[in-house]
Amino acid sequence: MNTALRLFLVDDELPALNRLQDILSDCAQECPNQVIGTATNGMSALPQIAEHDIDVVILDIQMPQMSGIEIAKKLMKLAKPPAVIFATAFEDYGVAAFDVQAVDYLLKPIRQDRLLTALKRVLELRKPTSTTETPRNEGMRSHFSVTERGRIHLIPTSEARFLKAEQKYITLRTRDREYLLEDSLTKLEDEFGSKFVRIHRNCLVSRDNIAGFEREVQDGGEAHWVVVLRDVPERLPVSRRQQHIIKEFKKGHDG
Repeated sequence: MNTALRLFLVDDELPALNRLQDILSDCAQECPNQVIGTATNGMSALPQIAEHDIDVVILDIQMPQMSGIEIAKKLMKLAKPPAVIFATAFEDYGVAAFDVQAVDYLLKPIRQDRLLTALKRVLELRKPTSTTETPRNEGMRSHFSVTERGRIHLIPTSEARFLKAEQKYITLRTRDREYLLEDSLTKLEDEFGSKFVRIHRNCLVSRDNIAGFEREVQDGGEAHWVVVLRDVPERLPVSRRQQHIIKEFKKGHDG
């Protein structure tokens, strides 16, 4: 049975609220949804969201009294926090948005296809997972936020094969392409240590995407270890200091 997503909308501009409800109505055939309530500020929104069993809150960011980011932080403290989708005219809040584990970040004017993608992402996240799955790190983002030519890309962390520090950027590699991320490799390791392992001082690789390790001989005849990743051609060197991970990998797969 396909139960409708229960939505709550918060925007200090009534025309924006009305437009959002129209687009949601157009999305309803492909993704059933029901708008339970709307509010023009956080003070009136929070008690209503807490009172009703809301699946998704669609939030503007720049609002008087309380910003959308502040509202999202308060929502995270609820016993059953709703998913948060930000809808804003400003590109500058991508990192802050994902610090509060937002599912998506939509730029106004909102397009129906983008909103539909965001709602489907909520449905994916609500699917029951295996009981043997390791719980997600507390506070760990589910997506990387990448700004590219005025557009914000949301890259699920599960799609990243490796994160490599190069000058002041991090190269984020997925199966299909590379993105440039403004972040610190040390901070990323602290946050995603359960998902990524350091193989070199400048590189973290996805644990789930390690296919194996191989010995390669350099031009000078010296052999060194490289990591082989699924779906990408790059073979990344493993530093001597990090070679213990090769033994750990083999031990895990021999068992």
